Amino acid sequence: MEEKDFKRIEKMITAVVDTRLGKAEERFDAKLGQVTNEVDIKLEQVRKDIRQENKEDLQQFRKDFRQEINEDFKHHVGILTEDFSHKLQIVAEGHQMLSEKIDRVENHLEKKIDAVAVDLAAHRADTESHGKGYRVCEP
Repeated sequence: MEEKDFKRIEKMITAVVDTRLGKAEERFDAKLGQVTNEVDIKLEQVRKDIRQENKEDLQQFRKDFRQEINEDFKHHVGILTEDFSHKLQIVAEGHQMLSEKIDRVENHLEKKIDAVAVDLAAHRADTESHGKGYRVCEP
């Protein structure tokens, strides 16, 4: 065999190899595109699942958080109500004490006024018993 025969055989083998490689490359590209599409579809499904799970978790978190806030609010309102009730009771007791003190002062004042009236009546009677001396004139 001569050199040119080897070159011709090499050309044929190269053509066959290139043809097969080209077909293999086309098949590889097609398979790669198919696999890429499948991966993209699965990845999008995973993203949707994660978003759905996150959405459900977020909704549950919001529900729990609202419930906790409501419980805290009710607790604080209960504390404020008790505090207000206690202060109102103290004010009522203060009013009761003032009322009792006013009653005692009124009773004492009535006794004093009665005593002054008795003294004044006695003084007037004494003054009128002295005929020519001092006289009380009615206005």
